Amino acid sequence: VQLQAFGRGLVQPGGFLRLSCAFSGFTLDYNTIGWFRQAPGKEREGVSVISRPDGRIRYADSVKGRFTISRDRTKDTVYLQMNDLEPEDTAIYYCATRQGRLVLSEQLTGRHYPHWGQGTQVTVSS
Repeated sequence: VQLQAFGRGLVQPGGFLRLSCAFSGFTLDYNTIGWFRQAPGKEREGVSVISRPDGRIRYADSVKGRFTISRDRTKDTVYLQMNDLEPEDTAIYYCATRQGRLVLSEQLTGRHYPHWGQGTQVTVSS
């Protein structure tokens, strides 16, 4: 199982950025996949997940209405479109996966995901 996140950048508040997570070694037919982030001095936070087996999408309250997770089955890639970025969105962003499903309360909790890609830095600043 391998995951690699792309799309690091410096954007101004109100701007947008799209992150990509290219993966191999598993299929989204069986795996739950998500985006997480960690800001300096803060705990890791779940941002958004696509859960298995139903493909249901979930977002953290802090990003609802601004971020969109999506997938491209032809490219084995998951995206995180981030709009209306705020300085509080500054963090290292990671994608992670696990086989099977998680109950709702666990889906945005990073310790339930055994496979992680390297992080990509997102900085929102004027």
